[in-house]
Amino acid sequence: MSDNQELHVDNPSAADINVREDRRDFIKRSMVVMAAGAVAAAGATGQASASPAVAPVSRLKRKEAIGNTFDYLILGGGSAGAVLAARLSEDGKKSVLLVEAGPSFDPEQYPEELYSSNIIAANADPRYEWGYYALPDKQEQPVYTPRGKVIGGSSAINGAVACRALPYDFERITAKGLKGWSYEEVLPYFRKMETYHTGRDEIHGRNGPFPIHQLTMDYITPVQKAMVESSWKLGYAKVSDFNDPTANNGAGPNPMNIVNGVRVNTGMAYLSREVRERSNLTILSDALIDKLRFQGNRVQAALLADGREVFGKQVILSAGSYGTTAILLRSGVGPKADLAAMNIPLVKDAPVGTQLLDHAFYWMNFAARPELKGKEHPVVGAQVWTHSSFASSARELDIAVSPSHLLDPAISKTGVAFSLGLELMKVKSTGTVKLKSRDPKEAPVIQFNHLSDKDDMRRMVECFRLARKLARTEPLKSLIVEEIYPGPSVGDSDAQISEALAKGVGTLQHPCATARMGLASDPLAVVDGEGRVHGLQGLRIVDASIFPEIPLINLNPNVIMMAEKIADRIRGEEA
Repeated sequence: MSDNQELHVDNPSAADINVREDRRDFIKRSMVVMAAGAVAAAGATGQASASPAVAPVSRLKRKEAIGNTFDYLILGGGSAGAVLAARLSEDGKKSVLLVEAGPSFDPEQYPEELYSSNIIAANADPRYEWGYYALPDKQEQPVYTPRGKVIGGSSAINGAVACRALPYDFERITAKGLKGWSYEEVLPYFRKMETYHTGRDEIHGRNGPFPIHQLTMDYITPVQKAMVESSWKLGYAKVSDFNDPTANNGAGPNPMNIVNGVRVNTGMAYLSREVRERSNLTILSDALIDKLRFQGNRVQAALLADGREVFGKQVILSAGSYGTTAILLRSGVGPKADLAAMNIPLVKDAPVGTQLLDHAFYWMNFAARPELKGKEHPVVGAQVWTHSSFASSARELDIAVSPSHLLDPAISKTGVAFSLGLELMKVKSTGTVKLKSRDPKEAPVIQFNHLSDKDDMRRMVECFRLARKLARTEPLKSLIVEEIYPGPSVGDSDAQISEALAKGVGTLQHPCATARMGLASDPLAVVDGEGRVHGLQGLRIVDASIFPEIPLINLNPNVIMMAEKIADRIRGEEA
């Protein structure tokens, strides 16, 4: 398939064609609104667009992906890979090959499963979602852990909540001796990446590729609005901008990377049609990556699952915490004993996949009043984000509750259901990512170990009690008919709540730290502060796997910032 592909329909009817054209027009109108907002904002601030002028270039003139050596070989086209491909190809003298296992749609032709902000995880469609499950611990079933398989990656299937990490998070990074990662040093890249239409000028960008819209109380659903107002009644602060580090402890509507109902993923925002027409950028989609090939300690190429090879002077792994980890392990970079058990020749003994971190998540489900039927969009739109009594200070926002409308309404006797999602943001419990076999088509073995740390469980118990307290506080109380899950059989004792949490805990879909950033002397570190793999040449990792600690909030905007920052550093080295 080409990098201009769309869903194929055999013998399409006129209705099919109209549906495709309506979809294309809808996305295009939304993208135009986004671009117009960026232009207007740039004019208001006196800033000119940084996008380079690009002449249209026939796709036939592009280098063949196979058999040529590119300056930059980027493996994985998700939240980080799309950013890297766009930024590194701004230098017309450098050739860039972006390889993605999933399809590559025209920016204006993503299917509804990917562009609709009211569809999460692509409805588990295997064409666009990897379909991974983690091993259960005390849960009765394996834990569904969706990941995007498309240009745009998981930014094309997520909840689109666009919150940044806190200054507190970056203090934890710099405390490990990593330079260049203070909040003051990353802020310019948060601003560079975004078009943010509200908030303070000194902390927000006005003409970046990635649109972030702050929702208002008038836009969110009655349930979401009621939860926010109940939070305020309980004494939590009113938050108008969760990305303002001076006032983000409390409750309010979310900032979202959504325009007119379209989830704007990095494949849309960064790999625009203009960018994809650059003569020095090639996108190879539907290409599953097997492993890296080394000569000594220098990476030479990447081997695809179909036996073809792709070559780069510099190779950047951006396949996500699961994909990057599996590729490294199949390549011989990982724990020596594990590789030996798989008969994989050792290239580098490294703690790859040994320190998985993920935000624990728990659904508390309710039946709502029947008159709320049809008032369930947006499905995600607000939160209370705060600190538990176990936090080291009020700056450590370690728990959150988020109301959502993702449940099948059939579970409710009223035909209307919603959830209060319990989110553990400060995480100590670590898991693992290992290989099941050497076959790249086999899913990795994922073990979260959520809430195995006693401190994690204590914080989550407190989060559970906060959610129930919210449900018993007006105005949210009047919208609830009954608690469906876990239900009244689970009382308010620590033991009862802990047992319910252990049996029902899942993932907030924020895996990270499987190839951690750190100093060479750090026994848990795989890469340095710029993503370069310790002890290997020509290889970088740029995705959530290199976070040395899990941020206390959603990962996606922070991954995009990281890619912007490291891309800038790479270009600086080449200058």
